[in-house]
Amino acid sequence: MANKWAKGKFIPKNPNKYMGNKAPTYRSSWEFVFMKFCDENAHITEWASEPMRIPYMNPVKQCKSTYMPDFLIAYKDKSGQRIVELIEIKPKKQILSEARTQRDKIQGVINQAKWQAAEAFCAQKGIRFRVVTEQDIFHQGTRRK
Repeated sequence: MANKWAKGKFIPKNPNKYMGNKAPTYRSSWEFVFMKFCDENAHITEWASEPMRIPYMNPVKQCKSTYMPDFLIAYKDKSGQRIVELIEIKPKKQILSEARTQRDKIQGVINQAKWQAAEAFCAQKGIRFRVVTEQDIFHQGTRRK
């Protein structure tokens, strides 16, 4: 059976911005699009793929697990201040409040535990945590409020 997900190595056009020793691996077309955005966006000064491991308690399996967020980015905001964010790319349907199927609800519960651990980690480091969905990636120029 063929894999239905896009997978591969991303070769940055701006390797000086990428914080890693080897080409990052994308595991979905959404991750590929986000890597391309990080690489080509002039405001993003640094980025990394799966930059760290964060321990969390898996509420479904009732065991300690490790969460590896998708990206770490650094950029300058409109005022020139340096902002650092830990980014997770996820389908909107896997956010607990958006889940409709039982499978997505279970994944949403797990994701919520991961994201709570990530938010606590980020608070200790003075950085931001954000979940990016297809709505953010493919907004096609429209602004969300």
